[in-house]
Amino acid sequence: MTSRSASDPRPSPLLPLLLLVLALGDLSTELRLLFDHFTVTTLLTAIRTHPLAVVVLVAQPSLWRRYGQGRQQPNVVVSARPSDP
Repeated sequence: MTSRSASDPRPSPLLPLLLLVLALGDLSTELRLLFDHFTVTTLLTAIRTHPLAVVVLVAQPSLWRRYGQGRQQPNVVVSARPSDP
């Protein structure tokens, strides 16, 4: 098993998942109210009382791109043509 060193620049791929679970846990009551009977007032109250959780939910696609798949090296294109003399 390899351990990640402190100087390793790659972020943990579990961070977006952890943030998603925490945001959904924070919004659980409001989400139940919205699923039972959707009103604009309930939606605005959820956004107003839990702004960080709402931002985390909105930012999930970006978080998955940044942290979820890790840093991949760019593809290097190698020419099949021999070099000119």
